[in-house]
This record gives sequence, C-alpha cells and structure tokens, in this order.
Amino acid sequence: MLKSKKKSCVTELEELYKVSKSVIVTHYHGLTVSEVTKLRKSLREKGAAFKVIKNTLANIAASNVGITHDSNMYSGPTAIAYSDDEIAAAKGVVEFAKSNKNLKIVGGLVNDSIMDEKAVKQLATLPSLDELRGKLVGLLQAPAANLARVSQAPAGSLARVIKAYADKK
Repeated sequence: MLKSKKKSCVTELEELYKVSKSVIVTHYHGLTVSEVTKLRKSLREKGAAFKVIKNTLANIAASNVGITHDSNMYSGPTAIAYSDDEIAAAKGVVEFAKSNKNLKIVGGLVNDSIMDEKAVKQLATLPSLDELRGKLVGLLQAPAANLARVSQAPAGSLARVIKAYADKK
C-alpha cells in the first residue's frame, strides 16, 4: 500500500472512531465473499457497517484519536463492525456469528470502554434504543387507557341495565 493511501486510511479510521459509539472487532478468516456480503447487508439493515482493516493502521488511528484500546485485539485477519447505536453492531455480529463459526468476535470499544468477547455478547442481548423507547411509551400509555376503560364501564353497565329493563316492558 502506498504511503499516501495509508495516510488516507488512517484518517478514515480516525473519523470512524470519533463518530461511532460502538466498534466491534472480529476475525473473519474463512468467510467467503458472499458470506461477508450477507453480513454487511444484515448490519446495514440494523444501522451498522462492516469494514476490513489493517491492524497497524487501526492501532495508529486509535492512538491518534486518544482511544484507550487493547492493541492485542488487532492481530490476524481483522474487520470491524461499527455503528452510531451502541447495540446495533454487537447484535448484528453476534447474530451472524451464531450461524457462521468462521466469524470470531474478539472484543470491542463501546463508548470508549474496552470490552471482551463475553461483554460484547451480553451487550447484544440488550434491547435497542428504539425498542426501549417503544416499551416506555407503552408503559406511559397503559394507565391512561386503563383509566378511560374504567371510567366508561359504569356508564356502559347502567345503559345495559336500562335497556334490559326497557326490553322487559
């Protein structure tokens, strides 16, 4: 790789580290091109992306940005999954790794915290931010809906009693 290309690659990785809240480091040895394409597509649907990187350049970029990272994560055939959502990249990678044993999760950087494989898998079990928002809205709406039902129940019962009495006569 030419030196100018390396500089642009490091700059791109630096920007990626600055912008992304979640960077999951993987080893992709043994994946076919079609499997990597399938992984990229599934991650894109979740709001994440997948990029094959050079280990040395990734270490340089992380150091330049000032991210505390474990340089041992960057060894072998390395690729990263990254996203603006803390959970999306982890969910996508863990889901794909369950069905394909050639993708190995090494660790990750989530909100400037180093995570190992086990922590990444635990992170993937959490609901996403949108799912949490949906649950919160449901919880907030439930009391209002119950109150409306309870307040309408006596009036409905009274109307049925009056109708039944009217039908009798």
